[in-house]
Amino acid sequence: MKRLLAIGATAAVTLTALTAPATAATTWGPCAAGSDPRQECATIEVPLDYAAPAKGSISLAVSRIRTARPQLRRGVLLLVPGGPGSPGLSRPGTYVSRLPKDVLDRYDLVGFDPRGVGASTPVSCGLDEADLAFTRLKPYPAADGGIAENAAWSRRIAEACARNGGPLLRHISTRNEARDMDSIRKALGERRLSYWGVSYGTYAGAVYATMFPERTDRVVLDSNDDPDPARVARAWLANYSVGVADRFPDFAAWAAGRAAEYGLGADAAEVRRTFLTLAGRLDREPLPWPGANPPRLTGNALRESMLNALYSDSGFPGLAALMKAALAEAPLPAAATPPAAVMQNSAASSAATLCNDVEWPASIARHERLVARDRAAYPLTAGMPVNIGPCAYWPYRPAERPVRVTSRGPANVLLVQNLRDPSTPYSGALKMREAFGARARMVAVDAGGHGSYLANGNACGDAAVTEFLVTGVLPGQDKLC
Repeated sequence: MKRLLAIGATAAVTLTALTAPATAATTWGPCAAGSDPRQECATIEVPLDYAAPAKGSISLAVSRIRTARPQLRRGVLLLVPGGPGSPGLSRPGTYVSRLPKDVLDRYDLVGFDPRGVGASTPVSCGLDEADLAFTRLKPYPAADGGIAENAAWSRRIAEACARNGGPLLRHISTRNEARDMDSIRKALGERRLSYWGVSYGTYAGAVYATMFPERTDRVVLDSNDDPDPARVARAWLANYSVGVADRFPDFAAWAAGRAAEYGLGADAAEVRRTFLTLAGRLDREPLPWPGANPPRLTGNALRESMLNALYSDSGFPGLAALMKAALAEAPLPAAATPPAAVMQNSAASSAATLCNDVEWPASIARHERLVARDRAAYPLTAGMPVNIGPCAYWPYRPAERPVRVTSRGPANVLLVQNLRDPSTPYSGALKMREAFGARARMVAVDAGGHGSYLANGNACGDAAVTEFLVTGVLPGQDKLC
């Protein structure tokens, strides 16, 4: 496998890199209609291929809200989005009303759409609408556990991406996202970078902290991915089994406490049985679900709805209402289906990152064995987390080896992690903590949901993150909130 040099430190960007905070070379202007009026936007040019800048450049869309207290300003706080494939341009406007004043006084909030995403130079694989269904994009097996249809879909997606993705598709990776983050740092004239990464943003942030350790200031990684360099995203997908098993009891207890309203069971164990029985029934006899893609509530559509609902307690009523209606075969609540263009972009950029970061096994027989074992051990997710996907047939081999996160660098990394996260479970976050060693501390939060700081955590965890961002002082040891 060809390995390229990590040259993000020397790659040029269009905007002048200054030695002190300044923006003279940056043309800032209004953002899109509907953005927070305090937020301004700019575009920077970065190399398509950092190993060969002569191949041309792509655009990154960047946004900021400057601190109202410039005399207290420490620098920028880059908001690193998750996904991979999620946009981040609007995040300063989203978080300016949620972050504590002490944080807002010290940082310009900076957001960006990663390469391939949103207002940055976008990528698309030109997929058929049927292939954009959530139960396709997460590889749920057939009702009987078979994966032949998943394998055919995976090959079809990989071929479409090779045919329609263009040159950018080959240059979307986490290493290149880290280089893009450093290009943003230089374009803003910052010597060091503070950032808050959430979900996949924790891995991107960990890779940046490993590739450019001396350019990091205060690093917050929230809802952490397992950074295992041998598996990378394969481990993230597999962790859904554990995360959903950790988190579902929160929903089950909530629903049992409202048995009179929803009729899903008088205790948590009965709610779980109700869910599994209903999913099995919908595997055999789907219900019409107008507005969904496809317009049927299958067992897998219910499982995916459940997974999404577990991200926040605010999703519990919607899942309970969907189950209640399905049990009665009554009209179903409206489906939340994103626009096809958004799904096209997200699917392509996500697949490119996952597949370009690390090689994936292609054996169908191996995946059949994994799915059968996982369905037995974790029936709530029915084998999806270990199933075959497009990376098994990806047309390109990774250009570089995955980054191995280590303890080399300053002690300036704070991990915050809910104990019952359905997507990035605590057990995986412990691997990130282990990889960083003495560079990091972890604040474990006794809460459920995906995203902890100012989202689904608790006051104790939020206070610990705020104190670190304001003072730069890590806790003396890992703590449980």
